[in-house]
Amino acid sequence: MANSAQAEKRARQAEKRRRQNASQRSTLRTFIKKVVKAIEAGDKEAAMQAYQSAVPQIDSAANKGTIHANKAARHKSRLNAHIKAMA
Repeated sequence: MANSAQAEKRARQAEKRRRQNASQRSTLRTFIKKVVKAIEAGDKEAAMQAYQSAVPQIDSAANKGTIHANKAARHKSRLNAHIKAMA
């Protein structure tokens, strides 16, 4: 329970930030799932298109601090490796 105006404001800001982060994370996961589903379906063309649209979302999440830069790089690298492994 906030006992001062400053604490109330910080609580409001923290809640707003939490919602924004949750939304960003959810969007990121959705884009990654689209790529994974295309890979599992064996459709290389669809996987490439999904990957192309996922990369800016991954980079955006990393730039905003929602995820760590190394995690973003790891996601991009692994997804791309899976796509390239498709014959």
